[in-house]
Amino acid sequence: MINYTLIICIALAINVSITYYSWAGKKNNTHSSITDNDVHPMKKSKMKLHKSLLIRYLCVYLMAAASDWLQGPYVYALYSAYGYIQSDIAVLFVSGFASSMIFGSFVGGMADAGGRRKFVVIFALTCIASCLTKHVKDFNILLLGRLMGGVTTSLRFSIFDSWLIKSHSTLNLDGSFLGKSFAAACYVNYGVAILAGLLANFLAESSHIVEWNTNATVDEATGLFFYGGLINPFDCAVVASICCGGGALFLWEENFGSQTVSYEGGSCNALMNATRIIFQNEDVLLCGIISSLFEGSMYIFVFMWTPCLKTLSPDESGELPFGLIFATFMVCCMAGSSAFTILIDKDEMEVEELAVRILLVASCAMFTTAISESDTIAFLAMNVFELCVGMYFPSMGTQKGTIVPEAQSAAIYNIFRIPLNFIVLISLLTKLSYRQSYLACGSMLFVGSLLQMRLTRRRVGYSKLSTTSDINITKNSNENKDHNV
Repeated sequence: MINYTLIICIALAINVSITYYSWAGKKNNTHSSITDNDVHPMKKSKMKLHKSLLIRYLCVYLMAAASDWLQGPYVYALYSAYGYIQSDIAVLFVSGFASSMIFGSFVGGMADAGGRRKFVVIFALTCIASCLTKHVKDFNILLLGRLMGGVTTSLRFSIFDSWLIKSHSTLNLDGSFLGKSFAAACYVNYGVAILAGLLANFLAESSHIVEWNTNATVDEATGLFFYGGLINPFDCAVVASICCGGGALFLWEENFGSQTVSYEGGSCNALMNATRIIFQNEDVLLCGIISSLFEGSMYIFVFMWTPCLKTLSPDESGELPFGLIFATFMVCCMAGSSAFTILIDKDEMEVEELAVRILLVASCAMFTTAISESDTIAFLAMNVFELCVGMYFPSMGTQKGTIVPEAQSAAIYNIFRIPLNFIVLISLLTKLSYRQSYLACGSMLFVGSLLQMRLTRRRVGYSKLSTTSDINITKNSNENKDHNV
């Protein structure tokens, strides 16, 4: 029997230790840089610019994340409360992923052309509309809400990153600042997930779902409009979305992709150009395949961890502490984000090299979960995977920032999500057991690690060759100077 309380306490202790070490390292680096009179003034200026940019970014991004986290745990529960059977609910979920796959293929190009900040506002408005459909007990209206939810998913995972990368480029902040930005965003995002989960749970249990005019329960009501209970978290998500859109309008400046490419011929031409770039540039293609394999595995993991733990649990009649399990996963993700910052600050390995190790460890964790007969070992392996998730997103965000052409980044990011959504759809439409699903995840992650090795050889090898050439040129130049003297 798993001692969930003990495990989350251990996870919290590890997270606090890693986070403290990460922040202590930053202070030491800042203090040591002060002694260098030539470097410090410029570095201090860059740090101030980065801090200001990061605060403005997080104020908007975290509201979008909060909106998403508030909804997630209660979508299935609300559909079930409305009386829909599992097959109907499956249609709604599949529709959402299909929408993300289809609309995502071109909304990214539209955002590059029309402005990333403008599309953050569109994201917020679409999210509000999607949440409001949850008040209506009508399958077609709920289906429309899922379709809009698919659009918001595509926008959330493309335009925010694109805006941040372009803003770093505009301020001439180097790649190390970009990696720290992604790590900070991931870390705080997982903290928001825990708080949003607690808030959503409180709101959902504070009342019951009743009909709008009669206050009748769902079973007794004859109308279509309801409020309260499981709908409350979606109403709270509306508030978060309003803050997100308003924050973007007041805190962000507008930035664009390649206006000449995107505006000439519209979004279809932008999509074609983005697709051409992916298949002509092997680094971009590898980056897209790796992200699809990892994130597809992550979504399958989310679908399957509940049946896995229920099957392995000795107490089959008992309910799992879902809130405690979710909180443990998020704490591990936070620890992973802090660990990424520490490893990058040490400059002992490139981001690409670190990504290889992340994928290999994640693959081993999935294989362990698949074959384990012990619920404790399986749960520990799941937490190792979540630790890798926390390290993956800042590492992949940093790689995308240096590999993917910024001019069409939103369009390319959304094309990356097409195979990801296809993987998720296959998982939803097939009746694989959790063991089969996790074996597939482990295999995908192992293939991803092999592709990451190839990407690393291409990127790091070129970087080291360039650095060696620069050193040789400098050395020869100094030798010539000495000879002339």
